[in-house]
Amino acid sequence: MTLTPRLGFTAGFALCAGLLGFAYYLQYVEDQNPCPLCMVQRVAFYALALVFLLGALHGPKYGNKLRSVTVTVYGLLAFVVAALGTVVAGRHVWLQNIPADQVPACGPGLEYMLKRFPFADVVSKVLMGSGECAEAAWKFLGLTIAGWSLFWLVALGLFALFLALRKNAGQR
Repeated sequence: MTLTPRLGFTAGFALCAGLLGFAYYLQYVEDQNPCPLCMVQRVAFYALALVFLLGALHGPKYGNKLRSVTVTVYGLLAFVVAALGTVVAGRHVWLQNIPADQVPACGPGLEYMLKRFPFADVVSKVLMGSGECAEAAWKFLGLTIAGWSLFWLVALGLFALFLALRKNAGQR
């Protein structure tokens, strides 16, 4: 069985959807409320899922040369989205691993900040993280939720880059 662009993008979308589903399971069943950095990582997974879905639906409909360009564009776009998410997840993992006396103080909640502060200030404060982002209540195989997000964003980004740069990207 050959890995076609459509199959690759569909697999990327399915994996993102599964990871988001698991995030909601942790939130609503296991009572693991997401911190602001977790929410930004969710946005990255949603954006990545959207790019993969568009690549799966759109790419295979064109002729050989245009299909190859389309697959490359979607693959590179997915890589960029995953790279941005990786930066946020990396910051989150870093916050969870610094000494307790260096953890920033907890700030106001995301809803409050969105109502009271200009959007640019909210983005800046969220990306800096707060004390609640340093908590690591859930672990699996030694990795926190942020650690797993980092792992999957890197893996999906590399997979998207693979799809974008493979020589037979234009083939069905």
